[in-house]
Amino acid sequence: MAKLLKLNVEVVTFRKKFTPIYVYYKEGEEEEPIPIYCDNSERSDMQEIYKVLKNMIFVLSFHPKHSALRSIRDEVIRFS
Repeated sequence: MAKLLKLNVEVVTFRKKFTPIYVYYKEGEEEEPIPIYCDNSERSDMQEIYKVLKNMIFVLSFHPKHSALRSIRDEVIRFS
């Protein structure tokens, strides 16, 4: 999804057997990351994960603090 929206991606591995997946959004170097997804070690299908990420990015795009997402709002809507 980040690739489609032309957002930077950073993958951080904490240890070999770390099952949960956490996804954060961060705008700029000085901002704190915002958690937008956690799978809690559950088996979610890719469509459900994608839907949650899409909805969270869309909602964040309306916040004045995250103006960078405003420019990709239309693209987020189009991805289904």
